[in-house]
Amino acid sequence: MIDAHVHLENGPLSKEYVFEFIDTALEKGIEHLQLLDHTHRFYEFREMYDDICQADPRQKIWFEKKQKNSIQDLLKLKDEIEQEQLPLKVSWGLEVCYEKEREPFLRSILPGLPLDFFVGSVHSIDHFLYDIGAFSEELVWEKMDTSIIYKKYYQELAQCIASDLFDQIGHPDVIKLYQLDPGYDLHPTYEKLAQLAKEHHVCMEDNTGAYYRYNHPEIGLCPAFRKILKQYHVPIVWASDAHYPAHVAMAYDELKGAQFL
Repeated sequence: MIDAHVHLENGPLSKEYVFEFIDTALEKGIEHLQLLDHTHRFYEFREMYDDICQADPRQKIWFEKKQKNSIQDLLKLKDEIEQEQLPLKVSWGLEVCYEKEREPFLRSILPGLPLDFFVGSVHSIDHFLYDIGAFSEELVWEKMDTSIIYKKYYQELAQCIASDLFDQIGHPDVIKLYQLDPGYDLHPTYEKLAQLAKEHHVCMEDNTGAYYRYNHPEIGLCPAFRKILKQYHVPIVWASDAHYPAHVAMAYDELKGAQFL
């Protein structure tokens, strides 16, 4: 069993902290742990966030607090852990905050990084972050029609899949996190994304994060989306989106039951 999306974000890049995740993974029956962090943690990706910082001063403050390390710190930790005798498989990656206009930069930097996988995720709409409690409601959800937000999100996600930069797509339908009605039928969108994922050989996450972090009633993917992905034979990986060791494989028992919806 895999947990394909586990963050080191809230702790140091140290062996001791990694083993806290490994210990929990073993307790939960995880055999493959994919460790990563957001690109916004690493100084080398700073220019990717210029538009987000310029869009609103609160976003700049948020971003500056996230900047903690050089990517070399992660690579050094990866090398150190790989020297250990581990009781399970550990892979190392990055969660990339995708924006279409940043593709040239990403093409210049990602191929040179000796990591095992790259996750592409959409975290902003027109350079405004949509899931930050302190300000996203004002910057995004009160300013735009919900249907426009959904359409912009899924358009960007389609471009993310088609970019061929990523092995895995993070929390593909997380824009649903506030349980707002998109105002239109999402089934054609799910069909389009499934077709793209199949054509571009990416796997899609069945990510429990919105369920236990935002109290969304759906466990992982929307059942209709999951069903369509399976119909297209798109690989699906289970992911907790853990930001703390205790959250590894979070809600996996519930996710197991959701597979039959």
